[in-house]
Amino acid sequence: MGTFRISGLVLRSLFKRPSTTKHPKVAREWEDGTRGRVLIDAPSCILCGICAKRCPSDALAVDRAGATWEINRMRCVQCSHCVEVCPKKCLIMDKQYTSSSMSEVIETAEIQKADKEREEKTPE
Repeated sequence: MGTFRISGLVLRSLFKRPSTTKHPKVAREWEDGTRGRVLIDAPSCILCGICAKRCPSDALAVDRAGATWEINRMRCVQCSHCVEVCPKKCLIMDKQYTSSSMSEVIETAEIQKADKEREEKTPE
């Protein structure tokens, strides 16, 4: 009996498409809703720091004085809490995952402060 079940499985598998892809040559298509990595649109960021406060893994750091936004890719758990709470919607979840690395990956984005803030701070 077991032989007939196995041969039936083999015959069905012969006529199906393979469930794997030829990875280096054929890129994987990510489905909607896939949470990959956090990206920032630096010109629209106001350095409020809400994303860093909401991050459960403490992967984000916002430095207002230095005008920088940092993410530690190896600490990020792709929960998308930072994306949800951003008031300017400058954070997005990309479908592509962070490539693996043996060292800690920290990406820094330099944020240009708005001209209005600079004018307010400079006395005339």
